[in-house]
Amino acid sequence: MREGQASTTARLVAAARLRSPREPAGGGRPDDDERLARDVAGDLVDRPTTLERHLRARTQFVDRVVVRALDGGVGQVVFAGAGYDGRALRYARPGVRWFELDHPDTQRDKRDRLARLGITAREVTCLPADFRTDPIAERLAAAGCDATAPALVICEGVAVYLEPPVLARLLAELAAAVGPGSRLVLTASTAARDRRTRERRARLRAAVAAVGEPMLSALDAADVDELLQRAGWRPDGGQDPAARAQGFLLAVRAG
Repeated sequence: MREGQASTTARLVAAARLRSPREPAGGGRPDDDERLARDVAGDLVDRPTTLERHLRARTQFVDRVVVRALDGGVGQVVFAGAGYDGRALRYARPGVRWFELDHPDTQRDKRDRLARLGITAREVTCLPADFRTDPIAERLAAAGCDATAPALVICEGVAVYLEPPVLARLLAELAAAVGPGSRLVLTASTAARDRRTRERRARLRAAVAAVGEPMLSALDAADVDELLQRAGWRPDGGQDPAARAQGFLLAVRAG
């Protein structure tokens, strides 16, 4: 990201979500989520990207994980790299707390938009964070995240912008911040095997680098599993192989 600016790619994701089917759930405030996304997207809403299909599948996958976790009684959700995500609005439930970690410039812009739109988000705690250096677990604990209780941890669309050592550090900090039974949903750029996918990703890398947000990692599935295990997460062996092949990964806090 460029210093002093909110994330451009986060705006593109918000625009793509307005064109994506969303997982239904009882309650919540989906209209507020859509109002925020439309405000963020601006003129981008009518400009589909080459990643449209991927972003649609990714959104639907993470939506399903969130709804199932909430239906299962999880009381806290930690979102690393939240951007302009509005799931805390769309899937709001009494007693569930959301902790959103992200760059302070993006968070500031998001809070300003919510205030201007008259949207309240009392269930959300925003924590500015530099994933390279900040004590993430310590900050979450200070904000009220219960390290003895299960949580859903979301790392959607952030791994590709972190060098592997930084990603490993972030995942370890997140594991330390939540209790036994916690689940992790991680989206990562897994290594492409076919020429068309490699060419499409090369174009994407060039586009995001041009706006100051270069992609820094692409991992083989085996590398991801090893990284997760070192960081304190156990890959979900029962996950659908097709989802894993797209880089949509599930894990459980080890221990």
